[in-house]
Amino acid sequence: MLNVGKIVEGIVLDHIEAGKAMLIYHYLHLDREDYPVAIIKNARSNDMGRKDILKVECDPDLINLDAVAFVSPQATVNVIKGGKIVEKKKMTLPAEIKGVLKCHNPRCISSVEQELPHIFYLADAKRGIYRCRYCEEKHSYGETAKMFL
Repeated sequence: MLNVGKIVEGIVLDHIEAGKAMLIYHYLHLDREDYPVAIIKNARSNDMGRKDILKVECDPDLINLDAVAFVSPQATVNVIKGGKIVEKKKMTLPAEIKGVLKCHNPRCISSVEQELPHIFYLADAKRGIYRCRYCEEKHSYGETAKMFL
């Protein structure tokens, strides 16, 4: 049995689809931060068979939950303060994603104007299709290409 210590302040991302923890790690830019992070891959789950878990010790308000919802919309988020769970959230696909995805259309204004935020809106919730706010380029939930900022 794997034992990972408890955190005092931060978040625990649970019920992440197996194999998606590293993708969330990169979408959240945790590789650029110095927060303590625990990544548990392929943990046993009664409901899902296998799942990933991500524990991040930092101010919970610094984590962009839209990135989590985009990669693994069935994930749950436990907000930890003072060593206790103070809030539980179920993720759903967000209506708009800002600063998570990067438009891969080279003619898009967001590719040329560096200060312009990358914004995608949910065009088709059933199929998880997002479109760039500026050029309508399509980006689908679950795509294997890492198009993060």
